[in-house]
Amino acid sequence: MMLAAPILIGTGLALAVAAGAGAAGLDRERAFYPTVLIVVASYYDLFAVLGGSPGALVVELAVTAVFVTAAVVGFRRNLWIVAAALALHGLFDLVHGGVVRNPGMPAWWPAFCSSYDLAAGAWLAWRMRSMVGVERSC
Repeated sequence: MMLAAPILIGTGLALAVAAGAGAAGLDRERAFYPTVLIVVASYYDLFAVLGGSPGALVVELAVTAVFVTAAVVGFRRNLWIVAAALALHGLFDLVHGGVVRNPGMPAWWPAFCSSYDLAAGAWLAWRMRSMVGVERSC
């Protein structure tokens, strides 16, 4: 399978969502990127349900719990935790197939999700660095 399309679409979509959220002022709320992290982490749970795999669902829920925890801690303490967790989820996407067999997951999903997560994490990090002293309020 050609990976260029999912990677380009994932990266482009992440940047479009981030830029659009910034233009609309949605990302001024601290909860915006933690919510994005929770949503991207939960897609694997959905795929396990769609694939009818209770075993995969148990593993996926455990992994999702780690990222939900990072989102909550990052929301409460420091959004750099959220930026790092988005990037870590992007790296997890690259090894996902070796960790859990999820029959409901589309073959192109890990490449798409990885590129989305890495771009979103990088955007959040860039935004916080470009707004010195605003890390806790963006």
